[in-house]
Amino acid sequence: MNTPTYKSAIAAGIETVAVIGLGYIGLPTAAILAGNGIKVIGVDVSVATVEAVNRGELPFVEPDLGTNVAGAVAQGFLKAQKETPQADAFIVAVPTPFLADKSADFSFIEDAARAIAPQLRGGELVILESTSPPQTTAHMAQVILDARPDLSLDGSEGRAIILFAHCPERVLPGRVMIELVTNDRIVGGLNPGAAAAASALYKVFCQGEILETDATTAELSKLVENAYRDVNIAFANELSVVSKNLGVDVWKLIELANHHPRVNILQPGPGVGGHCIAVDPWFIVAADPENARLIRTAREVNDSKPQHVVGEILSHIAEHVSPTIAALGLAFKPNIDDMRESPAVEIVHRLATERPDAAILVVTPHSKAIPRRLEGFTNIKLSAETEAIAAADVVALLVDHDKFREIDTATLVGKHVVDTRGFWNLEK
Repeated sequence: MNTPTYKSAIAAGIETVAVIGLGYIGLPTAAILAGNGIKVIGVDVSVATVEAVNRGELPFVEPDLGTNVAGAVAQGFLKAQKETPQADAFIVAVPTPFLADKSADFSFIEDAARAIAPQLRGGELVILESTSPPQTTAHMAQVILDARPDLSLDGSEGRAIILFAHCPERVLPGRVMIELVTNDRIVGGLNPGAAAAASALYKVFCQGEILETDATTAELSKLVENAYRDVNIAFANELSVVSKNLGVDVWKLIELANHHPRVNILQPGPGVGGHCIAVDPWFIVAADPENARLIRTAREVNDSKPQHVVGEILSHIAEHVSPTIAALGLAFKPNIDDMRESPAVEIVHRLATERPDAAILVVTPHSKAIPRRLEGFTNIKLSAETEAIAAADVVALLVDHDKFREIDTATLVGKHVVDTRGFWNLEK
């Protein structure tokens, strides 16, 4: 186990770190580095995010992060700004969404690289944390070196060296501040010395094992981890569809099957969301489309699950005029406010589109806002849980927030219930 030590970063010549992107990964990383004595400058394109951080406040919900940010700002170790500064190390934690053809959108990484390039003097470390397809770190390095031909990977022709590494995040939303410290980290160097320098920086706070490899292997490791989970979730989701068609209770079926000592089927749901599992497997498919057949199929199974849920909900209101649907939850996982790639959002969007006469009352315990994808629909409204259930013809449980476990099932009697998470077994 590595013992966090500020001296490890100092030994690598790192006293100031610029974190590019103050989102769900960048801001916690910035806060935990600053809390361990590193001077951190956070960079973000959002004025609102920059201003919130400089007030010691959070632009999103994450347990324990607020205390860390407020303390680091108050002590002068963390500040935020829009412009990329000079620093000893740069951590790039910007989005890598996919395009319409499921290939990666590198524009945010490229913008970050072009902003870093003018600030380099030679000897700095540039780490890509954004989840990326294989060889993205090399692409980022090339963008920087194209802008700065006086720099190099190997010091050839007397040019100053810049170190490049990839270190994927491996944390669970809702537990980020714990898992940043306790989880093992994979560090992949693009050029000699990069992995060691990056390891020295992460040893400032990481208590888990730091595993060094090359950049491409590090990139692929994160994708493989999430593709593995996606394949297993797809099995459960496909099983839920088959079971319904055969009139079988999938929850009981899985419970029985899991009594086998070598079987551990996951729980099905309305689909797969988030910035990792719903996205990362496509990067493997794009890298080798001919051979990534199982990974592609799993993605297609999970991407199709929201429509199955929509179909079930619509079947219950086919004969209704101006029905009311209570949609419980919009986040991509329980007990957070993150709605990125959320199947619940996709389900509500399709319902609003296919039944514009239906009133859709959305209950979001951890957020007070409708995501941009649902803006503009006049038939979608935020609602309190009690009022939504009372008014509903159909109650659709889309996210297993702990708050929803408090619902009295007596209030569901006489209503059509679509339980995508197996909370209730009302038929029995």
